[in-house]
Amino acid sequence: MVGEKQLFGTTKDGKEVYLYTLENKNGMKAVVMNYGAILVRLFVPDQNGKSEDVVLGYDKLEQYFGNGCFFGATIGPNGNRISNAAFELDGVTYKLAVNDGPNNLHSHDELGYHKQVWNVETTDDSVIFLLDVKDGVMGFPGNKKNTVTYTLTEDNELKIHYTITSDKKTILNPTNHTYFNLRGEGNGDILNHKLQFTAQKYVPVVAGAIPTGELADVEGTPMDFRTVKKVGKEIEADFEQLALTNGYDHNWVIDNWNGSQQLCATVEEEESGRKMYVYTDLPGFQFYAGNGIGDEQGKNGHVYTKRSGLCLETQFFPNSANEPSFPSAVFGPEKPYESTTIYRFE
Repeated sequence: MVGEKQLFGTTKDGKEVYLYTLENKNGMKAVVMNYGAILVRLFVPDQNGKSEDVVLGYDKLEQYFGNGCFFGATIGPNGNRISNAAFELDGVTYKLAVNDGPNNLHSHDELGYHKQVWNVETTDDSVIFLLDVKDGVMGFPGNKKNTVTYTLTEDNELKIHYTITSDKKTILNPTNHTYFNLRGEGNGDILNHKLQFTAQKYVPVVAGAIPTGELADVEGTPMDFRTVKKVGKEIEADFEQLALTNGYDHNWVIDNWNGSQQLCATVEEEESGRKMYVYTDLPGFQFYAGNGIGDEQGKNGHVYTKRSGLCLETQFFPNSANEPSFPSAVFGPEKPYESTTIYRFE
């Protein structure tokens, strides 16, 4: 059910930002806000019934005005990287912000969806964020109507449902950039978290984390999570792909993708007994081990450091806009975007 609505603060231009609480009967509680359609807190009981916040974030709204790590953020219209900060559609070249070396990362640092104040509707069990974005903003074509709906079910599922319509063909690849630590935010690193992926292939990259265009087998490499493995087991291995990104920051290719909801990743933390199952209808997901977190003043006086949390961002592959062999992230008047990601806990 949707519980209290609480004023969190105001933006620099005076817009009010509110926190919205979703709760279920099992002791789970999600707190989201209309600034950036961000997941601010997620309380999940452990094996002894003790509930802790398992996502990284900040105590104050003002800290989210920076948020260089994108804690909890809705990323859009395109998550991940686009090479040379440009793409071509129907013979027209569209130029984007150059904000990650020569490339584009997460659309735009200030105009991206994670820095906008969204409109809000609520139902009995959901909070719906709505945002209209005009043609050409951030360099992307099309007048876009976006919705992001957070739902917390009695089956301990946090569902994130996206819809986007555009009146022009454009690139749409939104995602959620929440960092999880199943021991509880601020309770150390995630190197002992155990992962399992339903992915026989991953997307290798060159310097700058731009895909080569190939899909590589995980077998015989540190990228193999087909059987349960701790994050830290091979993260420092002598392997070129890990050296290029300072640890895991790659996209995995979901086995037998057909557009239906599929389990793609499982996370387990033994000390708390918490498990998280990730489902998506998209072809891939980015596993980011938080390699770039550096002394961030987080919630409850905690200082987040390298690998304090991990992200599992469901999405089309990075640089799909420029890689014709990848599943297409082109949408438009005849093809609206719709997708659901589910994080289920037990």
